[in-house]
Amino acid sequence: MLGQITVRTESPTILKPILRAAIRNEANQLAHGIKRTQEKLIIFEERFGMRSADFERRFESGEFDETLDYIDWLMEIQALRLLHEQHQAVKNARLD
Repeated sequence: MLGQITVRTESPTILKPILRAAIRNEANQLAHGIKRTQEKLIIFEERFGMRSADFERRFESGEFDETLDYIDWLMEIQALRLLHEQHQAVKNARLD
């Protein structure tokens, strides 16, 4: 479902390229955050010998105790999910 955001300005020809650049920069920052988070997840996966999806499922079912490492791992998984959602939203944004 498409939504719309309205920005009112007295200088649309000046503001439009600024907004385009801001959206592009945010998409780049989010892509960088995704890459960094994926790298962190790889470290957890190698350390504990399982994929993040398997860990998350098993952690949520109560199979593991809540250690700091496991909570950090779960937070990175959730952060990656959020970063992907934000990146997709920004990447699909269009200025008319």
